[in-house]
Amino acid sequence: MKKFFTIIGGMGTPATESYIRLLNARTPTHRDQDYLNYILVNHATVPDRSTYLMDHSQPNPYPDLLEDIQEQSKLNPAFFVIACNTAHFFYDDLQKATDVPIVHMPRETVKHIKEQYPNAKKIGIIGTPGTTSDGIYDRELLAEGFEVVKPTKAIQDLTSKLIFDDIKEQNLVDAELFYHILKMMVEGQGADVVILGCTELSYAQEMAHDHSFPVADSQSVLVDKSIEMALKLRK
Repeated sequence: MKKFFTIIGGMGTPATESYIRLLNARTPTHRDQDYLNYILVNHATVPDRSTYLMDHSQPNPYPDLLEDIQEQSKLNPAFFVIACNTAHFFYDDLQKATDVPIVHMPRETVKHIKEQYPNAKKIGIIGTPGTTSDGIYDRELLAEGFEVVKPTKAIQDLTSKLIFDDIKEQNLVDAELFYHILKMMVEGQGADVVILGCTELSYAQEMAHDHSFPVADSQSVLVDKSIEMALKLRK
């Protein structure tokens, strides 16, 4: 196969499935051959990223991610996408391990905010404890002049419940909990836009999108960037 890209996914699998669904649905098609060429690596056994970032005595996901990048690089994909926000903590080291460009999901999400919400100043971040504390979104937002709004402990606890207890454990989206978290970030914390900084939250957005809160869905942004780059390969 030529002119393809590789998706490093499985973190978690329902969220990766959401990425694939949106990728296929948004690709302009009239026949089988119009869909995109890609390889999906659904590496479900990668150790939990957030657990490691919060406690380095826990299993490190980096060796597995590095192996995926190195093995897939032998197939010469045009680019990589990593369907996990927290895994981008390792972005610099993973990019150094390959000549194949890796799309930086947090960076693309911040670009999206600048384009879609030009008057926004205070940007909230919700995600796993690893993502909200590891600084990858903070750095990108601060570099563009935004003020970063972090979740309170109460909001983080509710977000972790939605991500880990509901979606990862039961494949269940509690829509009311999702809306409550967004309301707390916007009305309580004063965020002009809320970044959905976890692919499980993007899955929640797909399943429970009937709300009017201003969100920047990182996985949705990644889908659009993937399609844009993949279609350019055909020209």
